Amino acid sequence: MLDEVKIYVRSGDGGDGLIAFHREKFVPRGGPSGGDGGNGGDVIFKVNPKINTLATFQRRIHFKADSGVKGRPKHQTGASAKPLAVEVPPGTVVRDAETGALLADLVYADDQVTVVHGGRGGRGNARFANAANQAPRVAEKGEPGIERWLTLELKLIADVGLVGVPNAGKSTLLSVISNARPKIADYPFTTLEPNLGVVLLDDRDMVVADIPGLIEGAHLGVGLGHAFLRHVQRTKILVHLINGDSESPLADYSQINSELALYDEQLAEKPQIVVFTKMDLPTAQAKWPEVQAALQQRGIEAMAISAATRENVRPLIQQLFALMDSLPPPAPAVAPEMPVYEIPEDEFAFTIEKEGEGVFRVSGKRIERAAQMTYWDYEDAVLRFQRILETLGVSAALEKAGVQVGDTVFIGDFELEWSE
Repeated sequence: MLDEVKIYVRSGDGGDGLIAFHREKFVPRGGPSGGDGGNGGDVIFKVNPKINTLATFQRRIHFKADSGVKGRPKHQTGASAKPLAVEVPPGTVVRDAETGALLADLVYADDQVTVVHGGRGGRGNARFANAANQAPRVAEKGEPGIERWLTLELKLIADVGLVGVPNAGKSTLLSVISNARPKIADYPFTTLEPNLGVVLLDDRDMVVADIPGLIEGAHLGVGLGHAFLRHVQRTKILVHLINGDSESPLADYSQINSELALYDEQLAEKPQIVVFTKMDLPTAQAKWPEVQAALQQRGIEAMAISAATRENVRPLIQQLFALMDSLPPPAPAVAPEMPVYEIPEDEFAFTIEKEGEGVFRVSGKRIERAAQMTYWDYEDAVLRFQRILETLGVSAALEKAGVQVGDTVFIGDFELEWSE
């Protein structure tokens, strides 16, 4: 199972605003009529319950929304682009790839979240008309879209998780109690991916996940530990299988509990049913009394079963459903509504770096975006950008840094010549 991927998303650019003037017979001097550009498309992630893996992202990792349409004459606004909906399976956790920050936890059908918002459409020249300037030759280009790399993790959604050391009999038990048909063989790490099965009792059902065998150091990622342990986090109940044919069953039991707690403290607090397996083997039968007594001293009532002969399998299923009924109801699901892209406090911040004699570079999200939205072919637009430099304090900072008339100033991808 592919349960972690890294993908690239980019929202659509806003459409450019238009510089236009009303032209009509008998109206020789019509006013500005350039319309605004349409907004660029958002990129949203939406849960599709029919998908159960992240395999589709092996074939495609780049997702880019459409851009807004350019403004039109006669005050007509360009069409905004539709959002790009990316479907993900239930249980998908979305993180920023660079910072690791949690952006969304998409669990339920139709949960969705906007991961990047589309660029705003540029304003047409009709929006800049005022009493002092009734024929403005200035408009805005569309705001560029936002790009970012994201990490998607898949955590299986199951009621019950089967945990234990490799070869403890998890896959065998799952095949006996459910409709699952996992690959089974008598050697460690037969299961390299989680398996899901549906367990039926009368008219009720329950989803059980066979979590691959854990080894010492799993919480550190040893033996694909992180890939396995993340799937246990969503389960309501753990069935801890102790290999009856192991040389040290109690040591195995303690090791698994330690790995669970070291990975996530809440895992150690989940309800557990402890099951001693392989009672069809003489070695397991011989060890069971000692193991049972040791667990009872810790206040744990374990159950001995044999999946091969079905011994105590039905009582185990009944105990699972009874324990599930005793659990408090889950908190009501709330679809995540989070503005993943917000203007942070440093949005207006900028830096000035001297790259050589008479060469300066201005870096900053806000000022670089303003440069991209400027029509450099129109003097009015250039003057407006100059006012933005002054408003944000860039002009004063450049002068303090020693900029002179005729020096070169880079802002984003644009090379400008400094003038008074």
